[in-house]
Amino acid sequence: MLETNAKLEKLDDFRWRLPIEYKTGMKVPGIIFTEEKLLEMLLHDQALEQVANVAMLPGIVKASLAMPDIHWGYGFPIGGVAATRVDNGVISPGGVGFDINCGVRLLRTNLTFEEIKPVLESLMDKLFALVPTGVGSSSKVKLTYEEMKKVMTQGAEWGVQNHYGWDEDLRHLEEKGALSWANPDMVSKEAVNRGKDQLGTLGSGNHFLEIQVVEKIEDKKTAEAVGIFEGQTVILIHTGSRGFGHQIATDYIAAMGKALQKYGIDLPDRQLACAPVESPEGKSYYGAMAAAANFAFANRQLITQWTREAFEKVFKKKAEELGIKVVYDVAHNMAKIEEHEVDGEKIKVCVHRKGAVRAFPPGHPDLPPEYKEVGQPVPVPGDMGRYSYLLRGGPEAMVQTFGTTCHGAGRQKSRSQAKREVKYDELMEQMADLGIIVRASSRGTVVEEAPMAYKDVRDVVDVTHGAGISLKVARMKPLGVLKG
Repeated sequence: MLETNAKLEKLDDFRWRLPIEYKTGMKVPGIIFTEEKLLEMLLHDQALEQVANVAMLPGIVKASLAMPDIHWGYGFPIGGVAATRVDNGVISPGGVGFDINCGVRLLRTNLTFEEIKPVLESLMDKLFALVPTGVGSSSKVKLTYEEMKKVMTQGAEWGVQNHYGWDEDLRHLEEKGALSWANPDMVSKEAVNRGKDQLGTLGSGNHFLEIQVVEKIEDKKTAEAVGIFEGQTVILIHTGSRGFGHQIATDYIAAMGKALQKYGIDLPDRQLACAPVESPEGKSYYGAMAAAANFAFANRQLITQWTREAFEKVFKKKAEELGIKVVYDVAHNMAKIEEHEVDGEKIKVCVHRKGAVRAFPPGHPDLPPEYKEVGQPVPVPGDMGRYSYLLRGGPEAMVQTFGTTCHGAGRQKSRSQAKREVKYDELMEQMADLGIIVRASSRGTVVEEAPMAYKDVRDVVDVTHGAGISLKVARMKPLGVLKG
């Protein structure tokens, strides 16, 4: 046993247990997927306390889980996963987060590094011109309330129907880019007003669009199945539901705070405010959350279209000729009712994934036929100075984590720390030395996202690979970075 302030018990090289005795009120243990180097970083913040607090949620089953990119968050840790029974458990907005369906989409191309290198600067300029970025960025698409309702229910399909993308894009999106239970009637007018001018915007913070090159193939069979090869140019898009999702989260955190007393729920942290899954408050949040998730799917769909247009303008060829196709799109912040086996019985649970992504293994019925044999693709971004990974759902995911894995590198320094410790000019010089072109609407955002602010994503995916919950397929290196 490693003696820490949390009395963690080492289960194996990739899993540690926070015993149920650690804190009065824990209904299940905490299970943290990590290794000793990452664990040392983890012990300096309050994320483990949050793992213990989540273990007190009514109806939680198996364990309060944490992925290797875990760090402190609102209520739940970022990288936190919890499944609660639908019949007598709760749903918590803190288990989803403010940026509902913040997620990533990986696009592939037919272009090689040699073909893109001479025009990379022009391409980044064109992307910067076509994709709105930054705090409060406004979309080129202005939506009426009626159109917003369609986006809330149709998700990415709304984009395709309005000529932002192709029908085939939808095949490779989680839930085909639309959650069927979305309920626009449960969304406030304030949320609609915040979102109606933001569709198709990248935003700021850790959101980005990156041009990358596939540096190494780790799993040839899966790489071939998803159309990835060494030396290939790919694009990674990371953004979510913008101010629309943030307002929905704000609205329902307040509503759930009132519900605690109504349902007699006692928790150690009001940021875990929740309500029974099948209560009016629980159902209302679930429908509103899905509306925000669908907005986020549509948001990435529009950005995909403008990315294709940028490539077309620079290469003077159609996107179809350039082979710009969706590999996969996954959500980071979501709660979904799914069927999982718990104690030998298949039951319906509400799986909260906050800063964690779905990672279904080979053979899962929700996968498109072309991915059935290899498993679900899982794009995992790192920091803008090192590398990102493509993983696939592993055989242990359904057994250990409700079909879930990590979502990225995970911060190791706060934004304010990064601003204190990093000088913009020195960072830009460092990026130039690495051959990485950066375009951003704010110096502050670039400094906050400096590589040193993040864990090494290689260490994170080594854990998921070793634990068998998601397996390495390819490593990608950034060439051009677009940030808010």
